[in-house]
Amino acid sequence: MVYKFFKKEDFMKHNENEYQIKFKVSEIGEGSNLITERLNEKGEYETIQAPIRRLNNDIFIVWDRPFDGRILLDN
Repeated sequence: MVYKFFKKEDFMKHNENEYQIKFKVSEIGEGSNLITERLNEKGEYETIQAPIRRLNNDIFIVWDRPFDGRILLDN
């Protein structure tokens, strides 16, 4: 497994209720086996079921607020 870390600041506001972070398919693959983890207050990662959307060569992870976290990739 390979980790790709991201920070709250990487998220962009998509609409009133959603924030999203964008990755390129070339960075993380097709996205079918992505696992999203959020860093909690204890400094531990917890798995979340974040919606994943695709548009052309972009993959978006969507959540109701920005968070520090990582995605796990099958490489």
